[in-house]
Amino acid sequence: MTVSVDERRQTRSDLAWAISVGGIGIVGFAALLLFTWHYAPTLFLIFAGMLLGVALNALTTTLGRVVRLPHALRLTIVCLVLASLLSGVVFLGGATIAQQATTLSDTIKGQLVGLKAFLERNGIDTSSYFDLGGSSESSSATPTPGAAATHNLPSAGALASSGGAIVSRTFKLLWGTVSAVGNFFIVLFLGLTFAAQPGVYRKGLLFMAPARHRPRATMIVDRIGETLERWLIAQIVTMFAVFVVTSIGLAIIGIQGAFILGIQAGLLAFIPTLGALIAGLIVVLASLASGWVAAASALVLFLGVHALESYVLTPIFQRQALEIPPATLFAFQILLGTVFGIWGLALALPLIAIAKVIIDHFKANDASAQPA
Repeated sequence: MTVSVDERRQTRSDLAWAISVGGIGIVGFAALLLFTWHYAPTLFLIFAGMLLGVALNALTTTLGRVVRLPHALRLTIVCLVLASLLSGVVFLGGATIAQQATTLSDTIKGQLVGLKAFLERNGIDTSSYFDLGGSSESSSATPTPGAAATHNLPSAGALASSGGAIVSRTFKLLWGTVSAVGNFFIVLFLGLTFAAQPGVYRKGLLFMAPARHRPRATMIVDRIGETLERWLIAQIVTMFAVFVVTSIGLAIIGIQGAFILGIQAGLLAFIPTLGALIAGLIVVLASLASGWVAAASALVLFLGVHALESYVLTPIFQRQALEIPPATLFAFQILLGTVFGIWGLALALPLIAIAKVIIDHFKANDASAQPA
């Protein structure tokens, strides 16, 4: 069987075109990964603002089922209610929160020092795990007799270096505070702008898709929005329930700082699995100062709250939102937390939810396209 010259040329042309398209795709994908890696904090900040916008829009839509008002007015009511609640917590419990936070910090530090001493007494080296500043203080607290006589007054170089260190630490503290406050207002601004005109941003996102793929992109975007809205509403209810039950339970047991411990447990409930473990560890460490009975009671309370969250609240409120296997979610959290830090750990669940919606959509289309 002979092949004509034209067919050979067409085959070579198709092969060259396929290789070119594949190479361009690989280079583009690598460039996208490099861009994501380099600007990951900024991208996570924008994504957090989008999540806040989705949450505000979900609350606004829920309010619209009760009262028939324009979207802008309903959003204003939601924002005023949330601001009033936050202001009430800050003004009414601000002093209590600050006092309990200081007490909690000192208590946990003391428990860590005791745990370090206990492990070292049993022959376990903790120098690579605990850095509490004890070695440097002990070494500086026992100077040699000769050094005490010759170093009563610091030299000019020592004063300059210590002054420079103080200034450097002050600038670092100020810069960290400014960055945290700036990130908060950036997320708040993005969330408000996204929630104010969700249809405009939806149309703009769909406009970037090719015309022939726009119907499929519309279905995916709408499904992602619905999934995130249901999950965020359920997550808010779960976090509030964890905060209330933990605070009341610890107050009944008699643990100091029950209110601030309940706040941190509710906030950490946003992070599945790992957040509950971290919250439980903090609760147990803080309860050890009140004795082993209180610590055991706090551990039982933590297990009960975790069971309530995992087997009651999550199946009731999130049964239609997300269905992700725990091992998959945990592995994805570890991966993103290791690569991107706290941002990746906190936003792992909504990211994997978006990926799951996209994969499920294409799997459903492939299944429907196959012949019976």
